[in-house]
Amino acid sequence: SGSDKAITYDVVGPVCESGDWLGKDRALAVQEGDVLAILSAGAYGFVMASNYNTRGRPAEVMVDGDQAHLVRERETTNSLFANERTIGTN
Repeated sequence: SGSDKAITYDVVGPVCESGDWLGKDRALAVQEGDVLAILSAGAYGFVMASNYNTRGRPAEVMVDGDQAHLVRERETTNSLFANERTIGTN
């Protein structure tokens, strides 16, 4: 199993923004392939989500007991620009 030695990391989000810090100077004993869970981060529903930095909003899933239902598809880059129009030159 690899090293259990903790190394100090800065944990940042994916939006290339100076305020996108999730943790600074965190001692983590992680290995390639590990999954890092970030709790209590992000929007809590579609209404709070945005397309900042041209990032598509995630899919929405409604859970009812042991059933999960996809209620909104994940946005793609194409869907973000589908309603955009360019201004032509005459």
